[in-house]
Amino acid sequence: MASRKGVAFVTGASRGIGRATSIQLAEAGYDIVVAARTVAGGEVQDYSPSAKLSVKQAMPGTLEETAALIEERGQRAAIVRLDLLDRQSVESAAKAATEAFGVVDVLVNNAVYQGPGTMDAVADLTPEMVETVFRANVVHQLLLVQRLLPAMLERDRGVIVNVVSAAGMSDPTRPPDRGGWGFAYGSSKAALIRLAGSLRAEHGKTAVRFHNMEPGLILTESMKAQGLDDALVEQFGGAPSVVPATVVRWLVTDPAAEAWDAKTVHAQDLAEELALVPGWPPEKP
Repeated sequence: MASRKGVAFVTGASRGIGRATSIQLAEAGYDIVVAARTVAGGEVQDYSPSAKLSVKQAMPGTLEETAALIEERGQRAAIVRLDLLDRQSVESAAKAATEAFGVVDVLVNNAVYQGPGTMDAVADLTPEMVETVFRANVVHQLLLVQRLLPAMLERDRGVIVNVVSAAGMSDPTRPPDRGGWGFAYGSSKAALIRLAGSLRAEHGKTAVRFHNMEPGLILTESMKAQGLDDALVEQFGGAPSVVPATVVRWLVTDPAAEAWDAKTVHAQDLAEELALVPGWPPEKP
């Protein structure tokens, strides 16, 4: 068992990047508070990428499974249900995360809204769709930071990692239904990117660090269920979840990560440059 380093709160931890990040931080010695919509097996959620394509099903991966993997590594795990569309759920999750082990040293804002509006074309968007996307991907991400940052500032210790997206940094080359992304999703991620720099400007004297982590294309369970993986892989390649997860671990634990404070880390580039993931990227034939 690794010596205990602190407590990390990871959202969207039932599968994908969130689960892999929880495992990486547990292996680094952190107790983990895991949060997501899906706590137990068989829970049906809405993963519809657009109003025209309904995907409502139970996905592989639960918080119970992630918690078990953390405990297998000798660290404590606490499960918190989190629905990014529900403000009371977000408030309750922030409070529960703090109460679980008495402190939160690391916040990984990884959860993201999955539902209508995300991959809809501009002509098909309604004001309600856009408001929903921004409520989940910007307003409630900000709320988690607002609730957890004051204690970090008081202790002059902590790390906040916001998981952002290349969709917030560039224009799509294809329509949303053919491997591109929707305006509402991309613009919400563009807004989130601005948070780390604003926090640094407002808290210049603190040792608390603020990072953006852009994972690149990661083939998650929900993407495969939506049928988006083939078109995206054709354009952007892809990497396993352990790659961005290992980069988050590096940002949290390595003193050299201070150079990336208030900046955006492109996970696949950094992982390759620093050889953070053994065997990745695979050698080209």
